[in-house]
Formats: sequence, structure tokens, C-alpha cells
Amino acid sequence: MQSMRRRLGLLCLVALVGTALGWGQARKKREITIGFAIEDTKGERWQTDLDEFQQRAAELGAEVITRSANGNDDVQLQQVKEMVDGGINVLVLLPHDTEKAGRIVEAAHAKHVPVLSYDRLAHNTPVDLYVGFDLFAVGVLQAQTLVEHAPKGNFFLLGGSPLDFNSKIVRAGQMRVLQPLIDRDDIKIVGDLWVPEWSAVQAYMLMTQALQKIDVPLTAIVASNDSTAGGAVQALEDKELSGKVLVTGQDADLAAVMRLFEGTQLMTVYKPLSGLARTAAEAAVKLALHQDLGQVATVPNGDQITKAILFTPIAVTRKNAKDTVFKDGFQKIETVKKVLPKDRWAELER
Repeated sequence: MQSMRRRLGLLCLVALVGTALGWGQARKKREITIGFAIEDTKGERWQTDLDEFQQRAAELGAEVITRSANGNDDVQLQQVKEMVDGGINVLVLLPHDTEKAGRIVEAAHAKHVPVLSYDRLAHNTPVDLYVGFDLFAVGVLQAQTLVEHAPKGNFFLLGGSPLDFNSKIVRAGQMRVLQPLIDRDDIKIVGDLWVPEWSAVQAYMLMTQALQKIDVPLTAIVASNDSTAGGAVQALEDKELSGKVLVTGQDADLAAVMRLFEGTQLMTVYKPLSGLARTAAEAAVKLALHQDLGQVATVPNGDQITKAILFTPIAVTRKNAKDTVFKDGFQKIETVKKVLPKDRWAELER
């Protein structure tokens, strides 16, 4: 009887130890802390990304600490230093100025914290991984869609923020398509501007000034995202040119999708953010645990090569919106109907 009690006691001890180990593993998994340094949480795009990222991180048992720098590079650096000192296991960085992001990466690496550059590649600095869309392909899609509708004419280039290296990558993609037509004199570039902060207000002001000086019929504005496109469209409207000049975009913002059906914007580029943000969360956890990332691509990054997980963008016009942004639930048909006359609602379902 005493021997049986000893055996039962031993079994209970083993069970308790096993339970403790199990809880310890679970606690270890939950104790992964991801620092997400985002340039600014204002705007539809970044908040959507952040929500998806946090949801997937929570599913993986990780905690996410978020800091928004409100477009200030010095603030972003200080926030990252505070997160690193606070014990984050990995940093996800959406930099404001991609050229200044090297000091942020350096601060994280000094404390042995790996860095995942999200959506914007921190330029010429040794980030551990870049997760984003193929931005060269974004530019190609924008220009290709334009020239399919207007293979000749007067084009205006409206680039993104001069502080964002992504702007230059998008422009390179645009020029891959446009340059041969420029060389043949089929297309003439009548203006070339970069828009600070990708700001719709700045785009409006710059395009308003430019339109006062352009003395030839304008065919198209190669706007690099939907915010700049919105500013450009407003400037065109002031000149009663809205709908008469082709305009590109990127991000499939609600306002841009509405403009597709209003006829004031030709196309936008849809980047399925759910997959991007969730994949970034999964990769961040792997970096925190020092696990193998598996097969990844690489991208040139200044004088070095950076590991990358790249997603493919999709060109969207009114013709395929139903099968892309509406089908995925990224935008809602019911919302777009609010700005369209009832006799045009059928276009949304085609």
C-alpha cells in the first residue's frame, strides 16, 4: 500500500512538472514582444495594415507594442530606442524617411534586436528582412494601364515623397514603360514633380500651379498613389478638366475606388494588405525566435542585398473592381453606391 502511494505520488509529481513545462512553453510563446514603429497611423492605409498585423500576432501568441511618430524622424528614433530598452524581441519598422532609417536599424542591432522593414525598405542599411509589395511592378502597372488607353500625348509625372525611397522605385517602374515611347516622341513629359509626404494637399497645390503654366492639352497625370491622385483630380476639377485627363493611383483607397466609377481616375493599384500584414507578423515572430525564414527573395538595397518577401500588386479599373477590391471585401459596393447615381449602380456589379 505504501509502495502504491509512492508510485501515485511520483506520477502526480511528473504530471505537475509536465504541466509546469507546458505552461512555461506557453508563457515563453506569449512573451514574444514585437515593437511596431510606424511613421504615422493617420490615414486609411496604415490603420488597416496595423489592425491585420496585430490580429495575426495575437493568434501567434505575441504582444505588439505600437508607436506612431507622426511623421517625425527624430521622434521615431527615440521611440525605437525606448522600445528596444524596454525589451522587445524584434522591431517592425515602417520608416518615415527611408534614407535616415539607418540610425534606427543601428540602434536596434546594438541591442541584438532584429529589424523587419515593413512596406518601405529602409535604404542602404542592413535590415534583416523586407516585407512589402513589388513596387517596381506598381510603377509598371500604372504606366502600362495609361499607355493602353493613351499611347501618345502629353504626360505629367507626379511622384511620391522625395524622402521615401519607395517613390523612386515606383518611378523606375513607370519609366520602364514610358521611356521607349518618350524616345520615339510619342509621349512628351510636360512636368515632373515630387509630392512631400505623399500629401493630397501638397499635390493639389503643386498641380494647381503647374496647370497654370502648361500650354498644351494634357493627356495624363502619372500620380504615384491615391492621395496624390486625389489632389491632382481636385486641381483638374478647378480647371474643368476632371474626367478629361487620365490619372493613375495606388492603394485602392475608398476615395480612389469612388473616382474610378465617377470617371475622374483611370486606375489604382490594389495591394492585398491582409496577406502582407499577416505574413509580416509571422516573419517577425520567426525573427524573434531566430527561426529559419524559409525560401525568400532578395532585393538590391544600396550597396547591399536584402532578404525580402515580396507580394504582387494588381491593377484595378472600374472593369475589374468587382473581382478584386469588392470580392476581397477591401472596399464595399454599398459604400461606393452612396456617391453614384442609381442609374449607374449596375456598373458596380458587372
